[in-house]
Amino acid sequence: MSRIVLSTESGADLPGDIADKYNVHVVPMHIIMDGKDYLDGSLLVKDIYDYYDRTKQIPSTTATNVHEYQEFFTKIKEDFPDCIIVHIGYTSKASSSFQNAVLTAKDFEDIFLIDALNVTGGLTAIVMYAADLLEKEPAIEPVQLVERIESMVPKSRLAFIPGSLDFLRAGGRVSNIAYLGGALLRIKPCIELVDGKLVSTKKYRGKMSVVAEKLMQDYLNEYNIDKEQLYLIYSVGLDERIKERMDEVARETGFKHVKWMQAGAVISTHSGPGGFGIAGLEL
Repeated sequence: MSRIVLSTESGADLPGDIADKYNVHVVPMHIIMDGKDYLDGSLLVKDIYDYYDRTKQIPSTTATNVHEYQEFFTKIKEDFPDCIIVHIGYTSKASSSFQNAVLTAKDFEDIFLIDALNVTGGLTAIVMYAADLLEKEPAIEPVQLVERIESMVPKSRLAFIPGSLDFLRAGGRVSNIAYLGGALLRIKPCIELVDGKLVSTKKYRGKMSVVAEKLMQDYLNEYNIDKEQLYLIYSVGLDERIKERMDEVARETGFKHVKWMQAGAVISTHSGPGGFGIAGLEL
């Protein structure tokens, strides 16, 4: 039976230890900063924040291109001859990366592509579902595996609060008027994935310590999340006391496994320092 190999993009923020354990292959997206092109993962998030402090500009991000996918899939096929690749991609509604994977896959056999319609922890939740399923059912047929992964796509729920409105404003995601009002009132938007699109669904007011707890309560009240696994996401700069409290709340709520994930460079260019998010799969 042919080996099934899972792959995804760096915008999943899949922790390295998990990628290594389950042999998930990760193709990098890009950050353009100060006229230079960096692969996601090769640049410290702190460098992005330092760049913004100096210039009041944020880097731009770009998708994995067709040539890179060609090299990426070719390398997997060379390392695992006759394997079947199941690629679970970053939402096509916010990046051209998945479409580039679709264009590339036409030149290969035995590649299945799944648009996760999600990012960061929401994408990781789907990748981990696939990895766990493969571990439990190693003889599963590829078509059946893909069908079961696709059935989980609409059940992956991600909610994220950016740490800084400055980054949203610098990136053109909020108007100056909205920024000034939000800054004065200490309003923080909640970003969720709706049909694969990043949408501001709620607004919270107050310190991040208060807002993070409100987000957690609202999230757990709104969604019936599988208690087996919860993913908590932070961007560099989030207070350790907030992380400790959110971990405590998750475990008090009955989650068996709580995995913290650091937002990588691509996600951090949109969230700014000190952001907090939560992701899981609905039952």
